[in-house]
Amino acid sequence: MDTLFVNGAVFDGTAYRPGLAVAVKAGRIAAIGPDLGQRNGAEVVDLEGGLLLPGFVDAHIHPVQGGVERAHCDLSPFHGLPSYQEKISQYGAQHPTAPWILGGGWHQPDFPGGAPNAADLDPVTGDRPAFLVNADHHSAWVNSKALQLAGIDADTLDPADGRIERNEDGTPTGTLHEGAMNLVGRLVPPTTHQEMVDALLDAQAYLHSLGITGWQDAILGAYANLGDSTPAYVELAQTGRLTARVNGALWWQRDRGPEQIPELIERREALQYKRFRVGTVKIMQDGVAENFTAAMLDPYFDGCGCRTANSGLSFVDPQALQEHVTQLDAAGFQVHVHAIGDRAAREALDAFAKAQASNGINDNRHHIAHLQVIHPDDIPRFQELNVAANMQALWAVYEPQMTELTIPFLGPERTGWQYPFKSLQTAGARLVAGSDWPVSSPDPLEAIHVAVNRRTDEADDPFLPEQALDLATALAAYTQGSAWVNHADDTGRIAVGALADLAILDRDPFTAPTDEINTARVRATYVEGDLVFGPNREDASCP
Repeated sequence: MDTLFVNGAVFDGTAYRPGLAVAVKAGRIAAIGPDLGQRNGAEVVDLEGGLLLPGFVDAHIHPVQGGVERAHCDLSPFHGLPSYQEKISQYGAQHPTAPWILGGGWHQPDFPGGAPNAADLDPVTGDRPAFLVNADHHSAWVNSKALQLAGIDADTLDPADGRIERNEDGTPTGTLHEGAMNLVGRLVPPTTHQEMVDALLDAQAYLHSLGITGWQDAILGAYANLGDSTPAYVELAQTGRLTARVNGALWWQRDRGPEQIPELIERREALQYKRFRVGTVKIMQDGVAENFTAAMLDPYFDGCGCRTANSGLSFVDPQALQEHVTQLDAAGFQVHVHAIGDRAAREALDAFAKAQASNGINDNRHHIAHLQVIHPDDIPRFQELNVAANMQALWAVYEPQMTELTIPFLGPERTGWQYPFKSLQTAGARLVAGSDWPVSSPDPLEAIHVAVNRRTDEADDPFLPEQALDLATALAAYTQGSAWVNHADDTGRIAVGALADLAILDRDPFTAPTDEINTARVRATYVEGDLVFGPNREDASCP
């Protein structure tokens, strides 16, 4: 049946166009105009003064992980040790036969130095081992039983890509950073295939409720204690239950080298379905600033204004990174790099420069995600190398993690280099957007609110307000921009012939103050003209 959207405004993926109607036929945009009249047999959808826009596309997200954590001990809504202990105790009582207490979402600023202790976890977990990742998934809180099972003690060496928090005598305290998480994570019972399928279905319904019609899954492959979620995608794609449009990023194993490239090519060729394709390789080049593993050009400060000897970690040797990226580029892969620190960003840009010099210009659409600290000299290179800037806007705010665990250790100069979205736009970089859920909320409207205002409702002051984007630019990044980076060129825009992947907002944020952007709600979501979330469906999902 045809659908006619009337009585509202349109954002077409690039520009705001009030007073237009949009007609959909056979899953594609058939007509756009101020007065399309009635169409025989068409279902008329009254926008009621709201906004019709392309469905949001999340360019960096982990839906299966998010779905699994929603089913486990989810600490993300809580703050403070007493609240965490209460939730963990409740979860343990509700799951008396579970061999491990699993979950996560705790927030580093809730603990001194961002590192909780096993001694605070032991009383509420009993004799069962516990493994709880933090909100950014770069650290884990474990109890004494888990440390015992893993054989971690004062004599255990830190892995090359991680760190064990310790007392002065070397005794592990209960927090494991980066690669050290695997010392316990390898013992955690694997997530079953059915658990992953259920998690993906739950995540998909939740994301549709936020207006999201597609995404790039930023890790496909064995990672941490989750395992490979690829088979879950394949099952949903083969059975017609995958309603989202997904591009998967194959995980680059940093303890291996170019010998894995033929395997990645084989997987890419095998994983091509109508709404699920794999054309990307994800490389994690560094960690995060809060645990001092983000790779910095200059060392961190100690919080008292003195330089330390620690400049963070480059997980892949920079010269090896150049060779790997050049080979992946030659093989036709898009490369998606995690880079938090300014050194990691530069190393990634250097790798893309080497690939372009060796292979020439192509349409692989490489991108660097997170972009927390970028040296000003490197900002023009995004446009010069045609590398997309993949922003997670929700992080560009004053909040405890920023004020207590980041700014004192970056120092004033680097603090001013954080999340330079406007500078990237001005320099001609292509902006795309994602959430990194379950690290942070997957709600695009919350992220767009921060991109425009550089603050949350809880913050008094905007964070580096000179880096704020206008509403149209932020919306374009989350629609047309992210669709482009996913090679989904017939989505992300409202234009005649484009696929009708659409979202309806209950109000028009272009006609309201910018500090009200996040008050808008998604009324309905469509994929190829089919309703996947809305008042006429029974799909229920809770944030």
